[in-house]
Amino acid sequence: MYIIKVKGVAKIPDYVQLRDDAFTLLAYFRVDRPDKSLDKVGLGEKAEYIMQLVKEMPFGQIKKLEF
Repeated sequence: MYIIKVKGVAKIPDYVQLRDDAFTLLAYFRVDRPDKSLDKVGLGEKAEYIMQLVKEMPFGQIKKLEF
């Protein structure tokens, strides 16, 4: 699974994409509202870990998540 942090412009907020190994989009959510999206893909229990990574990541970087 991969995580990508994307910088928003003007009125569009910053957001995060979660993609599988085939790079298919699994979840797309605002940086400040991850709760429901992570629950929907079964990662609700990993939300704290994922959001800590998001805070530390620079925009535009792709990082492989390993649980």
